[in-house]
Amino acid sequence: MTRLRVLTWNVQHAAASRTHQQVRWLVTTDPPNILVLTEVAAGETGRLWAWLLSELGYTVHLPEAVLDRYRVLLACRTGVLDVVSQTGVEFLPHRCLAARIKLPETVVGVVGLYVPSRGPREQRNVAKRGFQDAVAAALPGLVTRLDVAGPVVVTGDFNVVEPDHDPRYPVFGRWEYDFYRSFTRAGFTDAFRITHPTDMDYSWFGRPSSTGQRNGYRFDHTFITTAHTAAVRDCRYLHVIRETGLSDHAAMTLTLSL
Repeated sequence: MTRLRVLTWNVQHAAASRTHQQVRWLVTTDPPNILVLTEVAAGETGRLWAWLLSELGYTVHLPEAVLDRYRVLLACRTGVLDVVSQTGVEFLPHRCLAARIKLPETVVGVVGLYVPSRGPREQRNVAKRGFQDAVAAALPGLVTRLDVAGPVVVTGDFNVVEPDHDPRYPVFGRWEYDFYRSFTRAGFTDAFRITHPTDMDYSWFGRPSSTGQRNGYRFDHTFITTAHTAAVRDCRYLHVIRETGLSDHAAMTLTLSL
């Protein structure tokens, strides 16, 4: 039985010096088979990530970001990476990457997402809602587009929390919770909730309040096709990279048995 490890990580538009530190952390841990990076800078440091991963034996897919500061990077060091150019998401397509990973045992699908944040005051939620609507519309046909025998994993920084998130934040609108629910309607299951049915964990923390308290948010998510939930062996957050300042987000890792 093959173990497949998928890691997603918001690298917080790292400059070159911190990118090198992030890569050093990656090679000293259990290197994932498949890597999805979000908030990858549109400029030279994004290309630095691609080059360094290529030197480590990863096959890398990194699109150009058009009129945007950020993009998604998708990489694998196991199997053959076959990029799916048509995801059905035409709005900010560099924030939604899809690929087939051809393994000896099967073929799996991986989709990396980076949902925009709320944005500046004059365009509050415009890009965020537009992208979420585009992804939600594409989800029902995503498995067909990928056309794989094995599981399809959708992972990344969704910039939204689940409807039952504790604590509950009034800033999130119904349309944002509906985005989370759209995965269930399209045949996907929250992998973290398979292994942690009731636990609350957070991948990002807000600024400290006047009392020093910091509110936690479960922004980073991993979903898997519901038909393949039995393959999930582990799904958790890796807080060490957030706690050591390598990023303001924890990484998230999913382990599958195929």
